[in-house]
Amino acid sequence: MAEAVANNVPAKAAAADGKPPLFGLSFLENLSEMTMLRQVGLLVGLAASVAIGFAVVLWSQQPDYRPLYGSLAGMDAKQVMETLATADIPYTVEPNSGALLVKADDLPRARLKLAAAGVTPTDGNIGFEILDKDQGLGTSQFMEATRYRRGLEGELARTIASLNNVKGARVHLAIPKSSVFVRDERKPSASVLVELYSGRSLEPSQVVAIVNLVATSVPELSKSQITVVDQKGTLLSDQAENSALTMAGKQFDYSRRMESMLTQRVHNILQPVLGNDRYKAEVSADVDFSAVESTSEQFNPDQPALRSEQSTSEQRTASNGPQGVPGALSNQPPAPASAPQATGGAAAAGGMVQPGQPLLDANGQQIMDPATGQPMLAPYPADKRQQSTKNFELDRSISHTKQQQGRLNRLSVAVVVDDQVKVNPANGETSRAPWTADELARFTRLVQDAVGFDASRGDSVSVINVPFSADRGEVIAEIPFYSQPWFWDVVKQVVGVLFILVLVFGVLRPVLNNITGGGKGRQLAGIGSDAELGGMGGLDGELGNDRVSLGGPQSILLPSPSEGYDAQLNAIKSLVAEDPGRVAQVVKEWINADE
Repeated sequence: MAEAVANNVPAKAAAADGKPPLFGLSFLENLSEMTMLRQVGLLVGLAASVAIGFAVVLWSQQPDYRPLYGSLAGMDAKQVMETLATADIPYTVEPNSGALLVKADDLPRARLKLAAAGVTPTDGNIGFEILDKDQGLGTSQFMEATRYRRGLEGELARTIASLNNVKGARVHLAIPKSSVFVRDERKPSASVLVELYSGRSLEPSQVVAIVNLVATSVPELSKSQITVVDQKGTLLSDQAENSALTMAGKQFDYSRRMESMLTQRVHNILQPVLGNDRYKAEVSADVDFSAVESTSEQFNPDQPALRSEQSTSEQRTASNGPQGVPGALSNQPPAPASAPQATGGAAAAGGMVQPGQPLLDANGQQIMDPATGQPMLAPYPADKRQQSTKNFELDRSISHTKQQQGRLNRLSVAVVVDDQVKVNPANGETSRAPWTADELARFTRLVQDAVGFDASRGDSVSVINVPFSADRGEVIAEIPFYSQPWFWDVVKQVVGVLFILVLVFGVLRPVLNNITGGGKGRQLAGIGSDAELGGMGGLDGELGNDRVSLGGPQSILLPSPSEGYDAQLNAIKSLVAEDPGRVAQVVKEWINADE
């Protein structure tokens, strides 16, 4: 009878018990068997694990927030937040700096929404819009002048702040009241405070531009009455210093541009011949910036020319004796009387003939004028004067020379050429060989023609052949991967995934296995004992201590349910060792029942 019962144990057990309890029911059954303190601890641990898991996921998936603007100065923060909330753009406020942060993906859309709503950064300067406000009927002339000056200061500050390097500006104008007395007249003055961006500065030319801008915006304001100061208190408007520095800077820039242009010419002529990185060229230009003016006047005495001639001839003859007022000329003593000692020519020859008297020849005869036939008379005293003036023109040359600034005094060009590389066509090996003297001479002529070589000016061009160093490239420091912007995003994702895996497989899974494992073991043990015992576990106490033997090749005596777990386990081990096929059939029935 016992053997018959034992042979039908699996079928009866499966038919009697049916499917085992669900996983959830086993979990609840095992949970109910725990103590209250252990149940509370288990639930708190599970809740904390789930919360930490969600927190890590949210942290790893947290979007990248960026400042909406560098500063909200000049903007209505309330209006900005209302505009972002209306556009459904999430934002946050950085607690330390107070900056308004939005998602990196929403940054362009947020700025467009603010610009469309008219919320843009503005300065605190008040311009001429102050004049649009209604003025009271009793507004004094002083208030009107003050409002105009305030509006002018605001407009100038806005204009100066629009420069690239200027973050903000303030302008103070001191415009005195006009006076009818000349001695009491005072000129206006101005002070400009510029706030520069961090790490930036104003060029001298920009300072001069600001000074000219303010000077031409205020009537009768001279450039010398304008002061420009930066936020550090540095005086920028020193006219004498700025003028000298500006001129020196322009001269330096002109020299560098000339050298760069000549170096580029050398590069253009040598690169097709030698190739890249096969030569180095430098040009040094000596530029004279001194201004010289000279005026010269030259005469050529070999080419005279008569320009004008003036000739004067005067002759005066007096037929009368001395006349006029007595004096040195008219008060002359009479001529001495002379008695003729001989007649004829002797008398004429011996004595002086008076003016107007007939002239006698040697024979004492009157000399007749052949032209008129009249006797010739002794001439009267005469005054004769001749004057001649001649003006000559000489060949004259006048030249005015002004040498232009930036004249090139001397040019120096240095070119170093690497050895030529030759490739053996047979085996493809490369070898280096220096350039010959003729080839270097050709390179020199090319460079001279490219830069405009002038020997009279003292220019020099040097082309030499020197092998280049193998390690001449600039070593660029490689940015480590952990400094890359994407690295920390990946780290966040990986850390989040690892933490979730550790939490699931290291905490939650062991806890769940601990809870469900005991119940399943007890369930399987109960099913096995009931199946093997053919449902004897459900009998009353009279049959509870009876032992059942399974028939087979060798009879196995099973312990009673009241003998304890160890005795049952030893009996089952013996059954597995003796008849593994039957045990496998029982396990198969259990699996089919679970499915």
